[in-house]
Amino acid sequence: MAQVSLKDIEDTVQAALLAHGADAFPAAEVARAVAAAEAVGNKICGLYYVESYCQQLKSGRVKGKVTPTVSTPRGAVVHVDAHFGFAQPAFAYGLPVALDAARQQGIATLAVGHAHTCTSLGYFTEQIAHAGFIGIGFTNASPIVAAPGGKTRVIGTNPIAFSVPDGQGGIAMQFDQSTTTVALGKITMAKAAGERIPEGWAVDAEGKPTTDPEAALQGSLVSMGGYKGWGFGLMAELLAAGMTGGVLSKDVKPLKAPEGPPHDLGQYYILIDPSASPDFRSRLTDLAELASTDPDARMPGQGKKRSDPVEVADAVWAQMQALAAA
Repeated sequence: MAQVSLKDIEDTVQAALLAHGADAFPAAEVARAVAAAEAVGNKICGLYYVESYCQQLKSGRVKGKVTPTVSTPRGAVVHVDAHFGFAQPAFAYGLPVALDAARQQGIATLAVGHAHTCTSLGYFTEQIAHAGFIGIGFTNASPIVAAPGGKTRVIGTNPIAFSVPDGQGGIAMQFDQSTTTVALGKITMAKAAGERIPEGWAVDAEGKPTTDPEAALQGSLVSMGGYKGWGFGLMAELLAAGMTGGVLSKDVKPLKAPEGPPHDLGQYYILIDPSASPDFRSRLTDLAELASTDPDARMPGQGKKRSDPVEVADAVWAQMQALAAA
């Protein structure tokens, strides 16, 4: 394993994206997100995706030289057209406008449409919280989830993220989770490592429980909590596709495939100004104290620590350096 600084990760990923056809701003924004994921051990949303980013830049599946377009069809409604480019620069274009709308109205929405996968959804809601607002985010992905009791893939893992500011520029609470029992990346990583998966993660093509990652990838993932998670997944699907102009999961090809149509995904965010309620801060304080009463108990997100440098597999780091030198 190599010990690599976050700066080296960011610089190397940016160089790789530039070498494969991205402009400077998108490359910088995506590289920053990759380094942030690696800093908290989120390998699935970090360097794991960079090779596919580079391949898709070359094939045109993601557009690396487009400029996002921001519009405000209503006072507290902000829309960004990513023009089939990366989600990170599109969000960066829209965030200041959405924050200003939320300051004025108490609440605002930010819809990013026609975008590439955003990978870590919490990366974006966290930025909203660091600005002093509650951030709620939704997105969809390629179809891998059937309805409970069914076997036809309908929706993606469809994450939901929720970030709450602590009033001092930090995060009081945050979760970022797929609406399935496990993220798809854990299945693909288990397959690559030749490992079995726990029962309850997925079903095979016939709708039967399986511990074989290959059978799981031919079948579908299981919604967390059965029908309860299925409902949340459908909610994320409607908001991410219906409110952004993005496509339904059924029309999204595998996210890491080098070639094919653009992802055309949507990400939908709700920004809430907690100062609109005089009671919010005291309720948050009381709840955080109560949640931390027992040993090892905490609010979601409080145990997350950033590392710098981070451990990167030698083969992965060699691949990143090769991509940057291409």
